[in-house]
Amino acid sequence: MNDNALPRPGWFKRLVAQEDLNFLLTNRVPRIALTKLMGRFSRIDSPVLTRLTIAAWRLFTPLDLSEAKHTRFRSLKDCFTRELKPGARVFDARPDVFASPSDAIVGATGVVERGQVYQAKGFPYATEELFGPTQDVSAFEGGRFVTLRLTSAMYHRFHAPADGVVEHVTYLSGDTWNVNPVALKRVERLFCLNERAVVRMTLSSGHAIALVPVAAILVASIRLHFLDVLLHIGRKGANEMPCKAPHVKGQEMGWFEHGSTIIVFVPPGFELAEGIATGVQIRAGQALLRRLP
Repeated sequence: MNDNALPRPGWFKRLVAQEDLNFLLTNRVPRIALTKLMGRFSRIDSPVLTRLTIAAWRLFTPLDLSEAKHTRFRSLKDCFTRELKPGARVFDARPDVFASPSDAIVGATGVVERGQVYQAKGFPYATEELFGPTQDVSAFEGGRFVTLRLTSAMYHRFHAPADGVVEHVTYLSGDTWNVNPVALKRVERLFCLNERAVVRMTLSSGHAIALVPVAAILVASIRLHFLDVLLHIGRKGANEMPCKAPHVKGQEMGWFEHGSTIIVFVPPGFELAEGIATGVQIRAGQALLRRLP
């Protein structure tokens, strides 16, 4: 008998139905229009409206503001992009450690093979397409990638994973598909379709690395401090921004204005740090990768 003809248990059918509903509600909608609307709403300066919105937000997410530097916000954006109390995130100081740039849930991990990586099982995409037509991705062939997913309730700022110099940023405007696991299993090459920035950095060890922040529905703005610019979906095409911005490990690089994904690329010579695996929740500063001796 064909396995597909076997009756499915009730929990399986309920799971599929929930995934279908999740996908419809977060993707089969006017994504860009809703994202622009959310951007305007999040900037409304009203402490009362902000408190009410945060209270509603907490009904659906495990939002924890106990580590926030301030807990009274004038707008929803202020809450999304909140700073933490000093010392709330300690970065692993060992020189061979590549730290996580953000709080996140670890998604797909693996090795770049023939210029391809995976967003989910059975869904490959090309590094060349992700990085854009102007970028040379040969440095990462045979190296590792790690996908870090930030949920809406998480701390949304991201930091330098190691000492080094940011030398170039490519900003690519795009769509705003949801980047949750349900969408990653259904939309091919999703990360290559969405708005994203490619941050190229050379570490003090000489290794070339890349951080690729990817925006999503309701979040289509990426702030990079060292360029003093807000990147958003109004910037069409590939925007090339050469720079020379030294960073020390743990230094704040920028933020998302809601929650999304950062894809980390390193060249050969790195391995996953102990305990790093798909589904694990980590904090900014925790060891993500280790440089091999």
